[in-house]
Amino acid sequence: MISRARMTAVATAAALALTAGSVLTGAHAMSPADSPAKKPEAGWSAAWAAAPQRPSTGFKANWSEAGFDGQTLRQVVRVTEGGDRARIRLSNRYGASPLRIESATVARTKKGAAVEKDSVRRLTFDGKGSVTIPAGADLASDAAGLRVAPLESVTVTLHLAKTTGPATFHAQSFATSYRADGDHTADTGAKAFGETSESWYYLAGVDVSGGSGRAAGRDGVVLFGDSITDGFASSTDRNRRWSDALAERLAKADDRRPVLNAGIGGNMVLNDSAWYGERSANRFARDALNLPGVGTVVVLEGVNDIGFYEGEHPTYKPAPRITARQLINGHRRLIREARAEGVRIVGATLLPFGGSDHYGKHAAAVSDAFNTWVRTSGEYDAYVDFDKALADPDRPERIARAYDSGDHLHPNDAGYRAMARAVDLKSL
Repeated sequence: MISRARMTAVATAAALALTAGSVLTGAHAMSPADSPAKKPEAGWSAAWAAAPQRPSTGFKANWSEAGFDGQTLRQVVRVTEGGDRARIRLSNRYGASPLRIESATVARTKKGAAVEKDSVRRLTFDGKGSVTIPAGADLASDAAGLRVAPLESVTVTLHLAKTTGPATFHAQSFATSYRADGDHTADTGAKAFGETSESWYYLAGVDVSGGSGRAAGRDGVVLFGDSITDGFASSTDRNRRWSDALAERLAKADDRRPVLNAGIGGNMVLNDSAWYGERSANRFARDALNLPGVGTVVVLEGVNDIGFYEGEHPTYKPAPRITARQLINGHRRLIREARAEGVRIVGATLLPFGGSDHYGKHAAAVSDAFNTWVRTSGEYDAYVDFDKALADPDRPERIARAYDSGDHLHPNDAGYRAMARAVDLKSL
């Protein structure tokens, strides 16, 4: 979900029918039809993830439409699982042409664009230092010997020597990415990286293996949803999303496990958008169920389906009028998909959003009916009640002032911590 008050750009985007690309792991490609059935590889656990999106303008300036040419891209992410080997997953899912990665490195982060000395590891792809990723494909690197700890940041650096064209990216990272002219993949300092962006490009995941004191299993938790899951309005570069807060809470409870964020700002259950990604069912397998080591998914989604209809949202027009039954049926499809893969699925009630630009008589009624279904139907394996946890006691249709980012739609840092506290850890 996105508040009009936070917009810095306006575009008209009709709902689009989007198609998945092929999946390429090492030298093995899979067709789009085979992709949803892809099984996670044994021995690896996803430690960080971001859901890829098609290139577009955004609420902050980004590099996705222009792409890259003779530049080095450096991106910092925090992993929620440790290991003594690491690999990256790259996506050219929405690319119009093959993507050439001339060289790539992974390292432990020092500060900003700087990395720890002696931690830089050259990445290979089927044993080669360079790789070309076909348009519509995803790819995983070979393993690199790099010991990382849970809740530690790692830096992935890509040299894009040739013109890439528009770049598959994740629009809202709430983290700083860096760019430099020329090849600076081996640099440990930050001097060359003079340009910045708050998006992630091509990087879809970091996986780890070994060194955790246990065999890689299916204990990973994916948080699947829209901008609230994505971390909208959280503090940049401080890892204050609710996925971060949940990972920290699990670690404190001596139940450390990977927590992966599959949120996309503005995403919907029932409709596609050029700005806000493919509908939930179209991306659920790729962005959640197929991640290595996933055993549980928590779903928080639907307020955009009902809220875009109520207000004037120029980035999504025309917005259809969605009923509670339609929204519930969309969630039922996700439940069926998760159970078919043996993944536990936890539902979440929609947060209070009174006073926001998503709120109106119809949206309020649908939200109430949907939340009642989540609480009482028993169709999800378990549920978490964010509606009650973040509500203002005096005005329960609104987020409590202490948890409100200011747009009455998205939580602030304290609100995201309250969301993590609301989860019964046994339900995971």
